[in-house]
Amino acid sequence: MAPPAVLVESVTKLYRRYGRKRSVGTLKSALLSGTGARALSPDEAVSALRDVSFSVKAGETVGVVGANGSGKSTLLKLLSGIVRPTAGEVRVRGRLAALLELGAGFHPEISGRENIEINGLLLGLTKREIARRFDEIVAFAEIEEFLDAPVKTYSSGMAVRLGFSIAAHSDPEVLLVDEVLAVGDEAFSKRCLEKFAEFERAGKTLLFVSHDLALVAERCRRALWLDRGRLAADGPSGETVALYRESVASKGGERRLAAEAVETAPARRIGSGSAIVHGARLLDAEGRPAGRLRSGDPARIEMEVEAREPLSDFVFGVAIATVSGTIVFGTNTEIDGLAAGRFLGKGRAILELPSLDLASGVYSLDVAVHGKDGSPYDYRRDLLRFEVTADSDVAGTWNPNRTWAFDGEIHWTK
Repeated sequence: MAPPAVLVESVTKLYRRYGRKRSVGTLKSALLSGTGARALSPDEAVSALRDVSFSVKAGETVGVVGANGSGKSTLLKLLSGIVRPTAGEVRVRGRLAALLELGAGFHPEISGRENIEINGLLLGLTKREIARRFDEIVAFAEIEEFLDAPVKTYSSGMAVRLGFSIAAHSDPEVLLVDEVLAVGDEAFSKRCLEKFAEFERAGKTLLFVSHDLALVAERCRRALWLDRGRLAADGPSGETVALYRESVASKGGERRLAAEAVETAPARRIGSGSAIVHGARLLDAEGRPAGRLRSGDPARIEMEVEAREPLSDFVFGVAIATVSGTIVFGTNTEIDGLAAGRFLGKGRAILELPSLDLASGVYSLDVAVHGKDGSPYDYRRDLLRFEVTADSDVAGTWNPNRTWAFDGEIHWTK
């Protein structure tokens, strides 16, 4: 078995914190005060990370989520070698590139051109390699007009584009990124995601910190959740993100999550209320609630519904989408040839799927009950999320059972 690209074993990182008790601030003032080194001793040690262990295989893309102050950035600094662990061991195999802070590693007084050359050397490139990749770096960063201007004159977006471009074009085997997509504009974010996809196809290892939970769920097969310095969860990204969201909600974060939903998407629930969807479940072949299924396995979607007044016009609908919002499958009872009769009180609407032929990834489920003309009684968007795994990857989202046929002089070894 190949050794992991990243190994973190029982890592603890402590920082010293000085409070109001400290009366002097420098070695000189401590000596003049007559109290010596005691005046410079910290009031307490604060743990940024506590007994964290995990490994990352070569070629994995892993997201790191958690609240501010949970230790995410400290973890990436340990992996990049900027700081050393107080206890435990950190090992990274292969050429490493890191983009951890806006403008980190740039000299503000010199030009972008000179910073590219200096940072390229620091990342292990030779002068010949830098020259060969120089035009690609500049084009990706889109700083052609400002190439010979001092970096201190760059906007924050320009600085982060340049930093990411240098790191991405240094041909790293392991790339560490801390919230780079939060600074760039939409076009730059798209190019970053395309570059991430290139890294995946090339078998490179990527760890990135992000507060964009949908991005982590969609782009990463695996995610780590750090909670106050401890590793709270390590597993499939959909499950980890769901656990983190539940924790935030249980700690009184409902209003913050609701505000994020309003900013990023249309209302998640609309309708007249004549009928209500109380909830929905995804079940496996054994009838057990499932957060993860294998491509091609049977599945069942159950909706708990209630009509609060007699209805003769009703349609039940289901849609499955990627977490970025692209619909990959949708149907309803009218499309499938069912004519409404009478609906009053509580019931269940069940959709049987003999083969869930989706590609690997994280998906979102929408459910609804509405009138024949589409008027919603209760439309619930992104009600639950689930992950699909597959033996092999395909492009796109549909992964049907399939066979190939050939004729003529085409031969295969197996």
